[in-house]
Order: sequence, then C-alpha cells, then structure tokens
Amino acid sequence: MGNLYFLSLGSGSSGNCYYIGTNDYGFLIDAGISSVRTRKYLKKYNISLEQIQGIFITHDHTDHAKYAGILNTKYGIPIFTTKRIFYGMQRNRNLKNPPTFCNFIHKNETVQLRDFSILPFPVSHDASECMGFTFSFHNKNFTIATDLGFINDFAAQQISLSDYLVIEANYDEQMLENGPYPEPLKNRVKGTHGHLSNHTTATFLAENWNGKLKYIFLCHLSAENNNPRLAYQTVFNKLQNKDISPHFLAPLDRLTPSELFIL
Repeated sequence: MGNLYFLSLGSGSSGNCYYIGTNDYGFLIDAGISSVRTRKYLKKYNISLEQIQGIFITHDHTDHAKYAGILNTKYGIPIFTTKRIFYGMQRNRNLKNPPTFCNFIHKNETVQLRDFSILPFPVSHDASECMGFTFSFHNKNFTIATDLGFINDFAAQQISLSDYLVIEANYDEQMLENGPYPEPLKNRVKGTHGHLSNHTTATFLAENWNGKLKYIFLCHLSAENNNPRLAYQTVFNKLQNKDISPHFLAPLDRLTPSELFIL
C-alpha cells in the first residue's frame, strides 16, 4: 500500500507550509515560507522541489501564499486553489511575484492526482475564500483545517473521517484577553471568521471523537497568545477526561520544521 509522509515546514503567522506525500513524490499545502527555506527543509529528508506535484493554497493571506508565485515560476510547480482565492492572491500586494496561472479547484469536488484524492472543503475565515483539505491515499485520510473561526459542518464531516489531522489551536482565551492586542484585533481573532482557541479545538475533539483518528497535530499557534505546552495540555486534558488516548498528539513549531512523520 505504501506509507504516507508528513512534514511541517512552518506553522504560524510567520509562514505556513506543509508537505504531504510518499517517498517518491508529494504536495505542498500553502507556501508561506521562502523557496530557499522550503528547499533546504525538504532536502534534509531527501525530498527535492522537483518531486512536488502541486501547491494547494488554503487562502490568500500572506502567511499562507507569499511564495507560491515564485515556486510556480522558478520551479514550475503548479498551483491548485479556487478562483476566488487565486484572484485574492493577485490582489495581495504583499505576495512575492503573485501567480499569473492556476489550476482551479472547487469546494467539495475531489481532485485526483496520481495516487491521491484531494477534497477541498470550505472553512470560515476573513479571506477572499478559505479551504481545508483532505488528502486520501490508499484508504488513509489526512485532513488539514487551519484558519477557521468555527468548525462548520463541512470541516466536522472531514474530521470525522480522518486518520490523521492537522487542526488549528491558535490562542488561549485568557492570554488573548489579557494580551497586547488592541480590542478590534482581539475581536477579530475570536470571531467566527477568525481563529480557533485551544479550548474550542479541545472541546470539539473530545465531544466528536472519531475512533480511527491516530495522529493530531496542533497548528498555527499564536506567538503572543499561546504556547505549545498550553495548547497541548488543553487538548490532552479534554481528551483524557473522556478516556480518549490518541496514538500521537503534538503542537507544530511556528518557525522550525518538524520531524518527517511516516504514517
């Protein structure tokens, strides 16, 4: 059947990028870190940019899409995203060389690329449009749901089918409330088009536990309003209170790559 490989290259407001694939080829989810860093981090695990079959963009914010155009034009890696996200990327003046071409995908419509079936599903965030993705590979479902103000029915359904999950745990509610953000920004973060708190993510997983879920990665942790220990402990405690023990639970680092997980 073959193994599924996962690597986080960066996760947070400083830049988001993830690798999902096999030992022969794979895909990037988002391109928020430089092409130099992307190549360097992949090379550590003997993955070349030439093996990347596509970049799937969740939304048009700079920390997720800044270097997609460079990876496309310099290395010929195709971009896959929705029409609204693509046009949002073209309007975003903070992107490096906004892409001029894209392979359009559509929410809730599966894309078949080699051995992978990829399903984009809509999530709630204050971008032109925002997608989560489920990558299905030989009966293994890997879902990423980041930058969402609440877990809508589409995201909930995909999480319920997942074996492996990357899900946002952006902020601790008390840290946000007592932190340095101005009030309008606090309201944006905790709004329904903002981000998920540790507590919201933990409560959802505990109350909607999918018995086949093995690995949970907590992503997009805030530097100002969260920390890895707190995110982990909040989710762990909620699951433990329900006698739930996933095989693996860990926060992803904001600035440094994770280990290469073979799933």
